Amino acid sequence: MDIELQLPPNQVDTGEEDSVRFIGNATVLLRYGGFTILTDPTFVHRHEKVDLGHGLHATRLTDPAMEVEELPPLDLVLLSHYHGDHFDQVAQAKLDRSLPVVTTPQARDQLHEVGFSQAVGLDTWDTATVRKGDRRLRITSCPGRHGPGISDLVLPDVMGSVLQADDAAVSTIYVSGDTLMYDDLEQIPKRYPEVDLGLFHLGGTKVLGIMVTMDAEQGVEAVRLIDPSTAIPIHFDDYDVFTSPLSDFTQAAEREGLRDRVVVLERGQAHPLR
Repeated sequence: MDIELQLPPNQVDTGEEDSVRFIGNATVLLRYGGFTILTDPTFVHRHEKVDLGHGLHATRLTDPAMEVEELPPLDLVLLSHYHGDHFDQVAQAKLDRSLPVVTTPQARDQLHEVGFSQAVGLDTWDTATVRKGDRRLRITSCPGRHGPGISDLVLPDVMGSVLQADDAAVSTIYVSGDTLMYDDLEQIPKRYPEVDLGLFHLGGTKVLGIMVTMDAEQGVEAVRLIDPSTAIPIHFDDYDVFTSPLSDFTQAAEREGLRDRVVVLERGQAHPLR
C-alpha cells in the first residue's frame, strides 16, 4: 500500500545541506532531499522519567542537545514506535500537533488519541510518499521486533524505515528502529541492496531482565547484514535501561573489520550527507 502525503504550500525548502544531527537517544534531525525530518522525539532532561507502559519507567541520564523550541521548521516526524523514550511527554506537549507523523498503525491510533491527527500508520513494506512542491520523499516500513519470543506480544509494534528522496545527496537511508536481530530483517538487503546510511538503535535495552534492543554484537551483525556505506550508532546510553555501551559496539566493529564505516556523533554534532 502507498499512502500519499502532500505537505502544505507554506512548507518551503530551506536550502540546507543534507545532514544528520544527533540530538540524543534515537532523536536525530535529518535534512534530506529538501525535507526536514525529526525521528523518535524525546526531550526530557537528566533525572526525568518516561513511561514504558505496564507501570514501568525509565530515567534519563543525559540532556538532549536541543530543546523543542530550538528546532527548525519540521516537515514530518518519523516514529519507530510509541514508547516514552521515543515520544515523550515534552514532545507530546510541545510539538505541533498538525505535523505528519509516519509510524506504525498501533502508534498512529495512540497519537490520534493525544491530538496528533495527521499521524499515519504503515504496515511492513507499506510506503508513504511525501510531496513538497516538486520534491518527493518515499518512506517504506521495514520489519522490526522489539522483544524475543512471546515478550514481543506485550511490547509495542515497531518498525524500521527506508528513506529515499529524489535529488538527495544520498539515495537510500535505513533507520533500524528498536529491533532485535531476527530472520525477517534478511528481507531488507534483498529489497535494498545499496544503502548509503544506516542509523542503528543499540544499547542492549533490558526490561525486567529481557533484552529488547540490539546490543553490541547484534548491532555489528545488523551492520554486516544491511551493509551501509556509513553506519551511525544511536540509542545507546541516554536511559538507565541500557546495558550495552557504545564502546562495546565500536570495539566489536573493530574486531569484525567494520570500524572504518562507523561514524560516532557527539550529541549536537551533525554529519554531512554526500
